[in-house]
Formats: sequence, structure tokens, C-alpha cells
Amino acid sequence: MKTVATNRRASFDYEITDTLEAGLMLTGQEAKSCRMGHANLAGAYVSFLHGKPVLKSSTIAAYPYASGLETYNPGRDRELLLSTRDIERLNSALAERGVSLIPLEMRAGKYIKVLLGLGKGKSRLDKRQKVREKEIRKKLRKGEEY
Repeated sequence: MKTVATNRRASFDYEITDTLEAGLMLTGQEAKSCRMGHANLAGAYVSFLHGKPVLKSSTIAAYPYASGLETYNPGRDRELLLSTRDIERLNSALAERGVSLIPLEMRAGKYIKVLLGLGKGKSRLDKRQKVREKEIRKKLRKGEEY
């Protein structure tokens, strides 16, 4: 499966503890647009609506060769396809304070799949520490002293 979109900010903002792959319920033109790489997961998240997981704030651009583009909403909520056991497991994990379900990447093949990550939000101090370590590694590679 080809990776179509990634949420690069997710690994910086969250400490991912578990991953899970879910199907995505799309219309025909959305599936074609995803396969062309016109999907964006920046700022996207997963929440539960009436007991079903829903992908929110993700955008899939309109397929340029489709008709009916006037009524198309690129930022609509999209239902995720998961087994009942996985839904129950995620519901219990999300009941814990500070835990979020974040889409990490979208893959396209015969089906469009989303890799979901269960993670806790990092504090600002953790983020600064990670940036500092990255700069130190970069300087060591160049042969400079830090």
C-alpha cells in the first residue's frame, strides 16, 4: 500500500503508545482523489459520535474530473471502519485522562486505510528537550562542539 498522506506533527505533539489500522468510509470521488495524493491529515483527530469512530478535520480535495463539485465538502466528517472489539478497546483507552486518538498516515491500495495512533500529549518541556537533542546530534555529525 502506498502512503498518501502523513500527519508529521503527530509524533512531535504526542507520545504514541499503540497503533491500529482502520478502514475509511469514502465516496467514489474521495477514494480517487486519495489515490492521487490529494489528502491532508494536518490537524485531524478521531472522536466518537453515537458510539462510532469518526475522522474529523481531515481534508480530501475534490476529484478534478468528477461532476457535482458544487455540493462537495472537502472537510466533512468521515466514518472509520473498525471491529466491535477494537471500538470497545479504544473507548476504554480514551476514557483515561490525556489520551487521544490521532491519525498518523493514510494509505491507498485497493482500499483506503488510516493508521491510528493512541497517544498522550507531550508537555512543552518534552518538546523543547527533543529539539535540543536533535540540534546536538546535528552538531556532532558535523564535527562541531556543542
